[in-house]
Amino acid sequence: MRIQISFLLIGVVAFLSCTPSLETSSTAKIRVILDTDANNELDDQHAIAYLLLNGTVFDVDGITVNATRNGGDINEHAAEAERIVRLCNVFPKIKVYKGANGSFEEIQDKVDSSDFDGVEAVNYIINKAHEQASGTLVLLPVGKLTNIALALKKDPSIVNKVRIVWLGSNYPEPGEYNQVNDEPALNVLLNLDVPLECAIVRYGKSSGTDAVRVTPGDMGKNMPGAGPKISPPVIGRHGGQFSTFGDYSINLFQNTDLYGDPPSRALFDMAAVAIVKNPDWATATEIPAPILQDGQWQERSENPRKIIIWENFDREAILADFFATMQDYVLVE
Repeated sequence: MRIQISFLLIGVVAFLSCTPSLETSSTAKIRVILDTDANNELDDQHAIAYLLLNGTVFDVDGITVNATRNGGDINEHAAEAERIVRLCNVFPKIKVYKGANGSFEEIQDKVDSSDFDGVEAVNYIINKAHEQASGTLVLLPVGKLTNIALALKKDPSIVNKVRIVWLGSNYPEPGEYNQVNDEPALNVLLNLDVPLECAIVRYGKSSGTDAVRVTPGDMGKNMPGAGPKISPPVIGRHGGQFSTFGDYSINLFQNTDLYGDPPSRALFDMAAVAIVKNPDWATATEIPAPILQDGQWQERSENPRKIIIWENFDREAILADFFATMQDYVLVE
């Protein structure tokens, strides 16, 4: 009997030694910098809030901003991002860093100067990538890729220290807002040996983040008063004063165009945050990195450099978690 018990104990010890620590896996947080054109429309704001109110999952280093063709200059994008940080009651602990107004090609030859366009955000990304901390730093750009490409241009050594998850592209079809705002920046990333994942948009198709749509009715049911209550309130970009992100969300929907039947709006950027939180909410496929030529995708089937494409987003699961997070939030530390 003692021999049988000994073998049993050895088996238990061996099993435990091969099993990941539940405590470690449950407490490890994902380090993130979100890079956003926050004043472009309304999905960026929901991505920021979803990130900042998921404090059990994410360790947010900061928010960097860029300017795309809608939403004004970099100061307006920074102001909108800061509104959301304040509404999530984590300001000034979480700061907003101003990035590029211009494009990668306009700025790339100036990155060794002390005052190039986007210097604050680019230097912040580089410094955080080199910081001694647990886990890879996830760069989560949900606008154009200018800040990320400039950081890699200025300091190529960070390629092994970051994981890039970008919301953009209609791949394999051409176009998409984030892509066309700086296609050369995307090509830089496609040619570098840096971990790159693309959460595909695919306007009007069920396989992209465009499918993660909400109606004013969805928002009216779930968002009033959602999130922490702050004082003093913030003034919204369309006017009015707001003490919760949920009420500001309602206001954003009241001041935007709706599309489809029923009329709705996609929360593209929020879906990208969601798949970093839970990869089971979409399908990941590894492909040889293609390249853009004159706005058209060119396949490179023999390319040893691989990227990941995310598609087939689980709308119901993502929205259920988003709305649950808005009601039962945990602030990032």
